[in-house]
Amino acid sequence: MKEILDAILALDTADAVSADFAALPLPESYRAITVHKDETDLFDGLATRDKDPRKSLHLDEVPVPELGPGEALVAVMASSVNYNSVWTSIFEPLPTFGFLERYGKLSGLAARHDLPYHVIGSDLAGVVLRTGPGVHAWKPGDEVVAHCLSVELESSDGHNDTMLDPEQRIWGFETNFGGLAEIALVKSNQLMPRARHLSWEEAAAPGLVNSTAYRQLVSRNGAAMKQGDNVLVWGASGGLGSYATQFALAGGANPVCVVSSPQKAAVCRAMGAEAVIDRSAEDYRFWKDEHTQDPREWKRFGKRIRDLTGGEDVDIVFEHPGRETFGASVYVTRKGGTIVTCASTSGYTHEYDNRYLWMSLKRIIGSHFANYREAWEANRLVAKGRIHPTLSRVYALHDTGQAAHDVHRNTHQGKVGVLCLAPEEGLGIHDEDLRAQHIDAINRYRTTPHP
Repeated sequence: MKEILDAILALDTADAVSADFAALPLPESYRAITVHKDETDLFDGLATRDKDPRKSLHLDEVPVPELGPGEALVAVMASSVNYNSVWTSIFEPLPTFGFLERYGKLSGLAARHDLPYHVIGSDLAGVVLRTGPGVHAWKPGDEVVAHCLSVELESSDGHNDTMLDPEQRIWGFETNFGGLAEIALVKSNQLMPRARHLSWEEAAAPGLVNSTAYRQLVSRNGAAMKQGDNVLVWGASGGLGSYATQFALAGGANPVCVVSSPQKAAVCRAMGAEAVIDRSAEDYRFWKDEHTQDPREWKRFGKRIRDLTGGEDVDIVFEHPGRETFGASVYVTRKGGTIVTCASTSGYTHEYDNRYLWMSLKRIIGSHFANYREAWEANRLVAKGRIHPTLSRVYALHDTGQAAHDVHRNTHQGKVGVLCLAPEEGLGIHDEDLRAQHIDAINRYRTTPHP
């Protein structure tokens, strides 16, 4: 890997000539973060919160996978931890090896993914090393980021919206050879040009969550947010919510940011949000007990929102906590408004009073990641400096277990980055002029700023 890393680092110097990456020898193996199939019962009997990713995530040396048609091998400089990596690490809602087994039955080439270990991770920033037959848009030496939709596109269902393809999968979660590694295998139509004013770890951070937030909030496949909308954003300083907050601000909407601490409230205000609710300080308890919600708390929450919006209810609720908040989300949405949901980090079984939905003509929209066009547009806004990466901390590859533990325990703000091949933070910045224009925002959205 040293020869590959040296060639990539040469790209960081102004007078460097790009190496012939196609001529660089591929190693036989590389380091990767994995879970093991024979450990899926590791946390049996434990509550979700007590399951510790530090015990299940391993740094292994694994063989470089065979490269197929329409695919690319990428040297990964940096990656990041998403909640799907946490789910994988604690084997919830079920072990991901079932996904790999089913994928492996699709074809001889897909059988590569069905292994006794799973290389995880759904983000990367790096450099293309090899491309397979049929790849024309990318070549070795290209600096790229990857979005996480892996799709076969053999069904007509996927050609209007690839997220509807029956054979779409989330790379690094439902496929093998993910981005928390020194090398990753992706389909070429996952690749996008990386922002040249960002470091490797900054460029790797937005991928999954930025695209997810774009489809959920901005795209016509989601809430189709417009100027003047009031948008309730749960977890507004987190890896997903921080991008929803930025899209709302950039699009002329008014984000109402819900967070769980004064520190997270300060992050939202630093992004430019004015309406912020610290739900812990204001002690909202939407559930009386495990089985019973408290509509009086919904009403108190709705009144607090109207206090912040000049008496208006929210047009859109950006939902992802799920069970804990969904009843309140349905209640506080204005008549004719939209609840758009992409996850259920507090539980998948949602309960709400349907009278507040059907009698007020509200809509619930399910949203899952993004298609290539949506991911491309979201990445384009990052490259233009309109949307900025949010990073709370960057870990070394061998500390990925701790990184996933911190995300699992919600001790982070924004995204948690991981250095893979990059030996240190701050490398890979090519456009110093654009960075200088946006350095205040880049640093403001980070709790570990770099000059």
